[in-house]
Parts: sequence; C-alpha cells; structure tokens
Amino acid sequence: MSREGLANQLKIDRDPPVRRKRRRGEGGPSWLLWGAIGLAGVAVIAGVVWFAVARPDLPRIETAQAKAAWSGGAAGGGALLDASGYVVARREATVSAKVSGKVDRVMIEEGQHVEAGQVIATLDDSNAQAALDQATAQAAAAEASVKVAEVTLAQQTPLYRRSETLHSNGWLSDQDLEAAQASYNGARDNLALAQRQAAVSNAVVMVYRRNREDMVVRAPFSGVVTATAAQPGEIVAPVAGGGFTRTGICTIVDMDSLEVEVDVAESFISRVTPGMPASVKLNAYPDWEIPAEVITVIPTADRSKATVTVRVGFKIKDPRIVPEMGAHVAFLSPKPTTAAAATRAVIVPPDAVQSEDSGQSVVFVIEGGKAERRAVRLGDRTAEGQFVIAGLSPGETVAVEGADHLKDGQAVRVTRNKTG
Repeated sequence: MSREGLANQLKIDRDPPVRRKRRRGEGGPSWLLWGAIGLAGVAVIAGVVWFAVARPDLPRIETAQAKAAWSGGAAGGGALLDASGYVVARREATVSAKVSGKVDRVMIEEGQHVEAGQVIATLDDSNAQAALDQATAQAAAAEASVKVAEVTLAQQTPLYRRSETLHSNGWLSDQDLEAAQASYNGARDNLALAQRQAAVSNAVVMVYRRNREDMVVRAPFSGVVTATAAQPGEIVAPVAGGGFTRTGICTIVDMDSLEVEVDVAESFISRVTPGMPASVKLNAYPDWEIPAEVITVIPTADRSKATVTVRVGFKIKDPRIVPEMGAHVAFLSPKPTTAAAATRAVIVPPDAVQSEDSGQSVVFVIEGGKAERRAVRLGDRTAEGQFVIAGLSPGETVAVEGADHLKDGQAVRVTRNKTG
C-alpha cells in the first residue's frame, strides 16, 4: 500500500456543520436600537436648531410701524399730558347737632336730595322745653316787677314835684323836701333795677329757646346724603365722647362742587396752566369723555412723590359722577398744532413712548434684531395715537409691548408686528 493510501486511511470523517437560524434580537444591535438612537439624534438637532432660532433668553416684544401724519390730525388740540386721580367734593360736611342729646327722629336716608335748611333729624327736647318754660316764667315775674316799679314811680313823681313847689314858696321845710326826693329816687332806681332784671330774664329765655331749637338738626346746604350714622335712641354729641356716643347724624355732599384732583409729575407740571381744556374719563364709564378744564395748580409739591396736585373742574353736571370715583384726565392743547408741523410728525402707539427719570421721552427702534434707544420730541396725543414731531421717521419699527424693559443695543425677539 502506498503512502498516499495509508494517509487517506488515517483521516477522520466529520459531519458537515449544521446551520443555525438566527433568532430576532440575537447577534448585534437590532433595528429598534438603531431607531431609538436616530430619534434621540433628531431631537438633539431639533433642540439646537430651536434654541438658535427662537432664542428663549431674548426679551419678547411686539412692534409697530411709525406712520406719517400727512393728514394734519394733530391740529385738533390733542392731549399734551395724561394723569390719573379721583373725583372729590369741594363742599362736603358731616352734619351733627350743636348740643348733646338723644336722637328722636331721623328723617333722611342715603341717596336722598336735601335742601338748605331742611330738617334732617330731631333730638329729644323734653329737658330743653322744661328749662325754657322755667326761664319764661322767670321772665314773666321780672316783667311784673317792672310794672310794680313803674306804678310806684308814677306815684312818687307828683308828690316830689308838689314838695318842690311848697318848698319854693316857704311852706315846706328842707327836711320834708329831702324825704320826698329820697322816695322819688328810690322808686326810680327800683324801676331801673326791675328793667335790668327783666332784660336778663328775657336773655335767659332766648338762650333756652335756642337750646330747644338746637334739638332740630338742619341741612347746612343743598346736596345729597351719602351716609347716615345715627339712629333713633342713640346719643349724639358735637365732640367725640366715650362709650357709644356718635358725633354725626349724616354726611351731605354738594354734587355741584365735584371735581377731579390729579397728581402731575414735577417734570411735566410746566405743561399745565389754569383754564386750559381737559378731558376726563371715569374708570366706571371708560367710553364716556367728559369735557373739563383746569381750575388751578395748587402751589406746593409733594416731596415724597415729586408731584404737584392739579384741580380739574367738570363743564357738565351728571348724576353718574359721584365722589371717590377713579378718573383719567387728559390735558389738551389750548391751541391747534400747525399743519406744517403735522406733516413732519409721525404717529406711534402711546405705549411705544417711554419717559425717563430726567423727563426725556424715548422710543426703541427695532432694526436687525436689536433695540436702538432714540430720544424724541412729542406732540399732541389723539385717538389716532401719540404724535412724535422729532426724532423718528415714517416707516421705522418701534417696540410697543415690552419696551419698558429694553436697553440700548439689546438683542430682541419680535413676536408680533401690530398694524397701525
């Protein structure tokens, strides 16, 4: 046997390898894993793109475009300045009795109109009436004493005159004349004393009569009752006392004396002058524009608020205007703006204009995603908007909402562009 045959006999026969089917999930990363990795990558990329585009760290603002005032709308005597305040009454009184006493009747209620001198309440006058009756009796006794003194003097007068005649003819001694004169003088002095006592008694009667009249409380002026304090049976006094003693019967307001008091910043008070026209809008009736005018500028300032109080009077009277209402006052231009100035002006929303502590008015112009501080000079304010007569050009974009938090050169994100 050859060597080659022997080698073939020594070989070991082996079975062919069996192929095993790969189960799902075995042998390397599955399609689910690759899908999760892909989704995570997409989310990361989207977040990076959103942050780069949206920039949530940037302030969000709304903008508007400045419009040219070609129509000359500023010539209508628009608002030079706005201020807020409250309706107050220049004539208001808490009515009380002049004397202490118990309330007998209250003849008014809230909202009732009263006339000057009208009886609004009465106090228990039983003690006052008793004192008046006593004083009246004493005055009557004093008057009776006067009549007795007058009769006595009437008797002594002719006796004294006859004694003088007899003494002059030598038929009456000096001693008898002196006695007759003394009787006459005594009667005359008694009459004078009785008259003085009667006058005192009559004065006492007047005092007690007025005390009784003071038990009747009357309205000091015409107006409307805004509050009632006392009720029948309560004790009232003109000054505050202890316990449950009240000092007032009711509060009366003269509705014809209503006006508005507003606080104007010192930096703008130069724009307000007495007699200049104004417009008032009440918070309760925001669509009602009430014509008014400046009464006076009170010549003193509030140090803590840096403001000056201005009194504004209504040109019309209306029952809807009541004290303590919140009011918004627009001080109007006393003379129209010229048409030439109007053609150079632009109109922006009032919220676009910011006032700095120095009194300078500024707007923020938005260009290239950044805010540029721009000092401007204002004109009138009308229903169309705020007129800017210098510092801004038509078509420029200004910040409106959020402008009060911007700084010069700050990057911004515009969320909406308002029309107008």
